[in-house]
Amino acid sequence: MNEAARVRTTPVFVVVPPRALLLDIAGPVEVLRKANMEQAQLRFDVAYVGPAADVTSSVGLAVTGIAPLPAALPDGAMVVVSGAADRPLGSETDTRKDDAPLEAEIADWLRRVVRPGIRLVTICSGALLAARAGLLEGCECTTHHAAIEDLRRAAPTARVRDNRLFVEDGERLTSAGITAGIDLMLAIVAREAGHDVALLVARYLVVYLRRGGADPQLSPWLEGRNHIHPAIHRVQDAVAGDPARAWTVAALARLAATSPRNLSRLFNEHTGLSVTDFVNRMRIALAREMVLGSRLDMEEIAARAGFSSARQFRRAWNRLHPASPTSLRAAAS
Repeated sequence: MNEAARVRTTPVFVVVPPRALLLDIAGPVEVLRKANMEQAQLRFDVAYVGPAADVTSSVGLAVTGIAPLPAALPDGAMVVVSGAADRPLGSETDTRKDDAPLEAEIADWLRRVVRPGIRLVTICSGALLAARAGLLEGCECTTHHAAIEDLRRAAPTARVRDNRLFVEDGERLTSAGITAGIDLMLAIVAREAGHDVALLVARYLVVYLRRGGADPQLSPWLEGRNHIHPAIHRVQDAVAGDPARAWTVAALARLAATSPRNLSRLFNEHTGLSVTDFVNRMRIALAREMVLGSRLDMEEIAARAGFSSARQFRRAWNRLHPASPTSLRAAAS
């Protein structure tokens, strides 16, 4: 079999609504573009479609050359629906009423073409169009925090989750929007092309963090990442990639090519945390995912997160969370 025959292709149809939030489109698609560049086994074949050939985006920039909504979609396609701004930059009038027929056309199209085997990915308020199409009924989903109540009204049987970056429910994938669309697309790339590819893409985008769908929209994986020191990011990448490992300051200093004392100084200076605090926060973030996403008991979670005992785990947890792990799990169920 030749090389070309081994390449898998995922058709991606990006729906461009009127007043499209430009970052909802550019962020996730940039993830796919870079993923295409970083490996040769999988190709994301992106097309932009919509009810109008030209729209004014949220930032006032015209988006042109949009193809018509296709009559049908190929098997294995992924449909990405962007959110929309209330009023684009520079606009003096509210055009939402005038745009309503175009939005209705998108909802009708989604209802017709999305079938089993087609993944529906919504970014930000794009979830409202999917809800109007009846495609989120009975599903777990989310959207931007400003549109949560609108989504609950539009999809009354949906299990709408707030304070979530993204939610995956089978072939329905919804995100909180704006930069959370990047997190969701990185998760898709990690699953389809591998975590190593997703990490390369994240580094290219200067997204030096790992955020999962169960994370709140203010994620613990974000803490201490608002700097550009490459050696400190290298250490943080290593810890975030394997929080449960028995990290020592000396071992991390070797990764940073510096002394333990200098690493401790640099870490405090650039992150506002000690090395030990950062490691424990990453372990607690990992443990939180297991608390919410599994039925493991607390002793097993403590061990898998890298703590020496359940007691040490609970002490570290209580420094960061007001509710116990057991209470958090009960409240989420």
